Amino acid sequence: MARGNALEPHARALYCDAVGMTLEPACLQSTRHPWQRASLDGINFEAQRLVEIKCGDKVYALTEAHGAVPDYYVGQLQHILAVTGYASIDFWVWLPGKPALRVEMARDDAYIARMTEAEAAFWARVEAARG
Repeated sequence: MARGNALEPHARALYCDAVGMTLEPACLQSTRHPWQRASLDGINFEAQRLVEIKCGDKVYALTEAHGAVPDYYVGQLQHILAVTGYASIDFWVWLPGKPALRVEMARDDAYIARMTEAEAAFWARVEAARG
């Protein structure tokens, strides 16, 4: 994880070069559900463009082999789309010495509805435990 965090700025710069625009990291909070927040690896508000960056060996191998976002990242990406309201997000995977991989994931409103319901139930339990 530490290596991924160290590589992320360079991976973001490569992504920005590839798409021809600047994206900056940001932390956002949903206007609809104040408990719903997301840490974004890159966003361009004007273009409504998002990127989630990964720099690990396993995620690179899986993404390269299947040409798709690994299942264990789908929830994270859909959560980001829920918070932002955007239609899609790019999943950008990069390792030094290898070509970058880019997979676009579309918003899945049915998935987001189920996820948000589960998140709301969880947050209600957190609030109840607080007293």
